[in-house]
Amino acid sequence: MVRLKIGVIGGSGLENPELLENFQQKEVDTPFGKPSSPLTTGKINGIDIVIIARHGLKHEIPPTQVNNRANIFALKNEGCKYIIATTAVGSLREDIKRGEFVILDQFIDFTKQRKLSFFEQFEFGPVHTPMPEPFSKVIRKKLIESCDELSYACHEKGTVVTIEGPRFSTKAESKMFQQWGADVINMSIAPEAILANEAEVPYGVIAMSTDYDCWKDDEEPASWEVIRKVMRENVENVKKVLLNTINSFSREEEIRKLKDSIRTVPDFPKQGIMFRDITTLLRDKDALKKLMDILYERYKEFKIDAVAGIESRGFVLAGMLAGRLGTGLVLIRKPGKLPAETISESYNLEYGVDTVEIHKDAISKGQKILLVDDLIATGGTAIASCKLIEQLQGEIVECCFAIELPELKGKEKLEENKQKVFSVMKFEGE
Repeated sequence: MVRLKIGVIGGSGLENPELLENFQQKEVDTPFGKPSSPLTTGKINGIDIVIIARHGLKHEIPPTQVNNRANIFALKNEGCKYIIATTAVGSLREDIKRGEFVILDQFIDFTKQRKLSFFEQFEFGPVHTPMPEPFSKVIRKKLIESCDELSYACHEKGTVVTIEGPRFSTKAESKMFQQWGADVINMSIAPEAILANEAEVPYGVIAMSTDYDCWKDDEEPASWEVIRKVMRENVENVKKVLLNTINSFSREEEIRKLKDSIRTVPDFPKQGIMFRDITTLLRDKDALKKLMDILYERYKEFKIDAVAGIESRGFVLAGMLAGRLGTGLVLIRKPGKLPAETISESYNLEYGVDTVEIHKDAISKGQKILLVDDLIATGGTAIASCKLIEQLQGEIVECCFAIELPELKGKEKLEENKQKVFSVMKFEGE
């Protein structure tokens, strides 16, 4: 099996030997000359990583002199299937503050001296690369999700204008770029994005706002000292986002294997239903351990008092997870199954009504509860279960499901009821 390999450009901090397994550096050459730095290689959670320091290991290369063609060529030649870049940017908007992240989706290229194509001549015919969406949607989505999971301030879209440098803008230029619709400004990204698209390697960027360029009269104008200070203060946050994003690629492969362990039974419990049978996953010790590992890693830092499981397969997952987390376990059952005094909540089915119950003393006021079930379809059972927890004045930290059927809109209904929702696997149109 070919391993996934991801290229990283920029001073990310990932080249720390403590973070990379099988850490090494190697010198390479390309038809376009040497890249900005030796390639730092290693593994993170099974993913092969190749890192290039854009401005050299000692930041000795000015923006105009960065050999972007060699950098992109080297990463593609190493077999990188994705490239993630980090960069500092100046904010052109009041609401993009210092230290906040911007996940770029567009650029304006205002450079004048860069090499912007691998093709010096059209030896085999014209090559004109379409570029309406220059940044990879896959990478952008993962970066946004990582920022959200880490609770970092993140602007999910942004247009960067790339200037030549190394000087900073005049006020007239800064205000002109605002009028053009640019949100942030820097000296690096557009040439990289152009060449990565030409090389057909998906490319995405996490940009950190370090200053307000020079348009804002009540802030000091951009300077290298200011940029370095903000970057030093936030480098650990950048590193965490990158690590989380890289790990998400690893999780995709794990989740694919988990989905393969789920048995699909056609026409059960009635004609036209594709029943997702989790019992085949439960009997597979490796798949069950991986599912529990994923859930434990997600919730180990949450301050949870109890895990609430919904009858019946939800009991299995909730019980195992409560054991791993060291929390209490609460049971939500169908009518007549609980021996002591209960409260109940009814909900509509496609044909008829059903009910769930919980012991009146199962949850104390203010306890933080994680709701768990094996599958979310229309969301009726989960919404009713949430109402039971809220009646007992418990606080629901999240609703968690092993399987989600997105076409049935259960997650959307829960979110309309102000609940946070997480699912490990999605079966959509399958």
